[in-house]
Amino acid sequence: MFAVLGSVLLGLVVGVRHAFEPDHLAAVSTLVTGPGGGRASGREARRGAMVGAIWGLGHTLALLVVGVILLAAGGLVPARVETGLELAVAVMLIGLGARALVMAARDGRRGAVAAHTHGRALHRHAAPDGGHVHVGAQTLAWRPLAIGVVHGLAGSGALTALVFAELTSNTARIIYMTLFGIGSVGGMALASGLAGVSLAKLAHLPAVGRRLGAAAGALSIVVGLAWGLPLVV
Repeated sequence: MFAVLGSVLLGLVVGVRHAFEPDHLAAVSTLVTGPGGGRASGREARRGAMVGAIWGLGHTLALLVVGVILLAAGGLVPARVETGLELAVAVMLIGLGARALVMAARDGRRGAVAAHTHGRALHRHAAPDGGHVHVGAQTLAWRPLAIGVVHGLAGSGALTALVFAELTSNTARIIYMTLFGIGSVGGMALASGLAGVSLAKLAHLPAVGRRLGAAAGALSIVVGLAWGLPLVV
């Protein structure tokens, strides 16, 4: 009883640690360093934390959906499918990095940024940014959600293999995966919130913000290549 409870609660701690893995941080850094620098540190912290939390939500939803399906079927993710999903993460990281580099170069030619508001959300950029979709007074941040889903799909194989091996009941396995997801939401919100505060202090000048965006893009490409090359070589 206590051993099972301890194993399940461990999922929360492991989820927090999981959020700080290099590929996760590289992906979210390209989003946090996007257009909008130069605001107050409190607002940047909230914006960064929201981006990370939405990423974690997508990650958790993917893990739970795949995990429940596998539990119901009594099987694991085939090795070939798991490798394909991992490769998709590598391609996504490279794509996000390339996009960040292009945006950094483009922002250097667009001139001064200007405020853009809808509802209570405030953005600063030189031209309309395609990183969000307006829904009434709310902002639907689809990009971090989609990135989180891809990461969750790629990690579902390893996670379900772990819970199949360590836990004996489906109830305990689902609780473990849920707490793991909650931990990853909290961990990524913390990581990206801290990044938002740092950006508010560093990116008060547009040129600095562009350099940070370019650095995040380059880092994402490097991590993507390091992640994907062993899968295809």
